[in-house]
Amino acid sequence: MAFDLNMYPVAEKFKTSAAYFSMEFALDQALKTYSGGLGFLAGSHMRSAYELKQNLVGIGILWSYGYYDQGRNEDQTMRADFRLKSYSFLQDTGLTFPIIIHDAPVLVKAMYLAPDTFGTAPMFFLTTDIPENDYISRTISHHLYDPDTAARVAQSILLGVGGGKLLDLLERKVDAYHLNEGHGLPLAFFLYDKHGRNLEEVKKRLVFTTHTPELAGNEEHPMKLLTDMSFFGPVPEEEIRRVAQVENNTLNYTLTALRFSHISNGVSKVHGEVANEMWGHYNGICPIIAITNSQNGTYWRDRKLHEALAANDDTALKACKRELKQELFKIVADQTGNLFDPDVLTVVWARRFAGYKRADLILRHFQRFQELINNADRPVQVIWAGKPYPKDYGAIALFNDIIRKTKPFKNCAVLTGYELGLSAAMKKGADIWLNTPRFPREASGTSGMTAAMNGCVSLSIADGWVPEFVRHGENGFLIPLANVNEPEPVKDDIEATGVLDVLEQEILPLYYSQPQDFLEIAKTGMLEVEPEFESCRMATEYYERMYNA
Repeated sequence: MAFDLNMYPVAEKFKTSAAYFSMEFALDQALKTYSGGLGFLAGSHMRSAYELKQNLVGIGILWSYGYYDQGRNEDQTMRADFRLKSYSFLQDTGLTFPIIIHDAPVLVKAMYLAPDTFGTAPMFFLTTDIPENDYISRTISHHLYDPDTAARVAQSILLGVGGGKLLDLLERKVDAYHLNEGHGLPLAFFLYDKHGRNLEEVKKRLVFTTHTPELAGNEEHPMKLLTDMSFFGPVPEEEIRRVAQVENNTLNYTLTALRFSHISNGVSKVHGEVANEMWGHYNGICPIIAITNSQNGTYWRDRKLHEALAANDDTALKACKRELKQELFKIVADQTGNLFDPDVLTVVWARRFAGYKRADLILRHFQRFQELINNADRPVQVIWAGKPYPKDYGAIALFNDIIRKTKPFKNCAVLTGYELGLSAAMKKGADIWLNTPRFPREASGTSGMTAAMNGCVSLSIADGWVPEFVRHGENGFLIPLANVNEPEPVKDDIEATGVLDVLEQEILPLYYSQPQDFLEIAKTGMLEVEPEFESCRMATEYYERMYNA
């Protein structure tokens, strides 16, 4: 075989061979193979695998057009642009091989990202966008989360079957196949066929992470569509119906992954409980434990900020934070024409732009928000950023509505291009990291972790990872939760009031009248977020509790 994996020397405690399958990876600003938090999480996992010298490889898809480039229309509203990407730092493995999609062969090419390029585990990216394929086949790897249902199914086959087949071609013995979300589910059927159609043999090798705490987010499709698309490979539909215990002629990806794995996990303690409530009553599922998501400190934390923290030099820490705010405000000025002040409390809301994350919650009581934003004695600056799914017109309308509502205020800004680079600038330049998901719909959420690493204090709903970390007034602030049984508009009213109450009555008085106390809260967050919410802990836990289980 011409291609050489060039694996780094593996640490003895991590010698079990693992392969990590994910639809998206956020590894570097230069590589556009991610949309949001799932990719950020996978990217940090791959970085920590490299730091710990784990015997793990990553399998993903080389998206020709990435997710999308977030630009602006003439009126400053957002626009989704799709530009062809190219990456000279990816190596051609020389491996091109067929997989079957819709009863026809589709050729897959494998590209390689060497560990030393970005400091990650060895990574393979699969593409069908090569001249040997017809046009429709080439489009399978064009767009991350293609809106066409058949294309999405084909993408799952590419990831699962293509990845499984590639590992066989590489002659790489794999002890643990890890599905990060259900997208790569066809891997389970590939392994089922490979191991004599013995479900127990698949279960020995497969582990699964579920990220979605609501039924609607767990992908499912009619059996006829999946069979027509060759989702199950050569395994007959009747056999799949039996071993996967299919009901109502619909196959649920998450439920099936739980039945084909020997162990699985939710991504926070809260989500572990939610996932067991959702799936625990189904027959034949594996145990669901909780391994809380985390982020890679080496990549995310600001070096100078942490040097000041380690030296217990508050003067240097405050000066560094001020410089980081100024760097963020250069981006604000460039995009919006607004000049922000580094001495003013700066609140940031930035993450994937989905409706349940409630980016506009702080604006809900708009008269009161205006009073907050116009208060010259205790001024506030607010910045939003995030990428809606390009076909989620409700989320796009919300993004644009925030632009419209806040346009009159010179101390508000909505930024476009929320990718790794902007995300880092915002976390380093913010004072308050606002997190307002509708409880209990946030499985984990990790943006507050990397914000805390950079001296940014969380103001958050107690959902996902947050209850494991935030102690109100000590290392962050919590927004009072409404009764979960109340109608959503009532909950939104109560929690929107809570956001403004905590800002006005606790955070602003501290920031302006007791700045040393505010600094202590930020420092406590910096000191406590690692190692518990740093991804070397998470990557170690996956080996100890999943791969070696």
